[in-house]
Amino acid sequence: MTESAKRICILGGGFGGLYTALRLHSLPWQKPNIPEIVLIDQRDRFLFAPLLYELVTGELETWEVAPPYEELLAETRIRFIQAGVSDIHLSDRQVTLTTGETLAYDRLVLALGGETPMSLVPGAEAHAIPFRSVEDAHRLQEKLRLLEASDADKIRVAVVGGGYSGVELACKLADRLGDRGRIRLIERATDILLTSTDFNRQAAQQALSDRGIWLDLETTVETITADSIHLRYRDQVDEIPVDVVLWTVGTRVSPGVEALAVPKSDRGQICVSPTLQVVDHPEIYALGDLADCRDAEGQRVPTTAQSALQQADYAGWNLWASFTDRPLLPFRYQHLGEMMALGTNNATLTGLGLRLDGPLAYVARRLTYLYRMPTLSHQIRVGLNWIEKPLRDLLSV
Repeated sequence: MTESAKRICILGGGFGGLYTALRLHSLPWQKPNIPEIVLIDQRDRFLFAPLLYELVTGELETWEVAPPYEELLAETRIRFIQAGVSDIHLSDRQVTLTTGETLAYDRLVLALGGETPMSLVPGAEAHAIPFRSVEDAHRLQEKLRLLEASDADKIRVAVVGGGYSGVELACKLADRLGDRGRIRLIERATDILLTSTDFNRQAAQQALSDRGIWLDLETTVETITADSIHLRYRDQVDEIPVDVVLWTVGTRVSPGVEALAVPKSDRGQICVSPTLQVVDHPEIYALGDLADCRDAEGQRVPTTAQSALQQADYAGWNLWASFTDRPLLPFRYQHLGEMMALGTNNATLTGLGLRLDGPLAYVARRLTYLYRMPTLSHQIRVGLNWIEKPLRDLLSV
């Protein structure tokens, strides 16, 4: 990097990181202020996480849900590096990667996302499957294929966590396994989807009931073994035989963020100002799951994909503004509603005065996510495939 060149390093290629990079690329940079934009992620593919469930049922293919970064960035000047982050040197403004490479930065964006903690109960790390990555989905698919090919009469699945991920996953699994499936959803609270609307909660409860999914409320997991799960309900512990345990509970910041000497909340998230700059470090921006953020109105920003997408737009603008002597904009979060898949051809959609469920909501959800996919070329490829797939299926009959 020459003395006059500037560099923006973006750590993490999820919704926050990738969309910040794309936003930066789209802004009207003028010479000599054009910086190098470097996006760093340990995986080679972006994941459109809300559609990960569709891999389980075969509704979508991996390339649609998880396109390679090299493909998405091919027509941009964004440099992609596949690597993990081993250290961040705040005083020297340098990042050391797991490849051994060290990169100096003028601006740093922390968008490393979160991880699913698998050490909350004995046996979870060894015997349960999280559901946060493409690798997790493929691991689950392979496990299900083996069970479906076996002579077992029933396939017994326990899904731990009655939040959005657990409910969506349970419904998709029930639709895939059909009469062979025995699905139970385990939640320690008094109800599922406690942070959602009554409309979504009631629709989800109906979807679970229609699919015969057993709901264990006010229940905690004591231990997990290779073929059983021990559940505590009040003062009683029962051992339940299972073939698959899926863990959707909790999130934690990445170890690299835990070691970073910056102000953090009591939950370990990095404290940021409404402009998304890290407190006491204006050259560093943080967004997504790892950021403890209150927006310009003082409202706490939820750690959702919707929030990360909105933050990326502001982060990109503010990074550009910081190089071009323009004022930075305080982030203003807009809650645009919720969407939730409840099996195949069934979903809910709430927001902007609308409340939909069933097949119409399923189509609206798909179209909304198609619009939010990262690049126009990927939108076109996926959209054409969605149009052609029913025709191919019809012709193959």
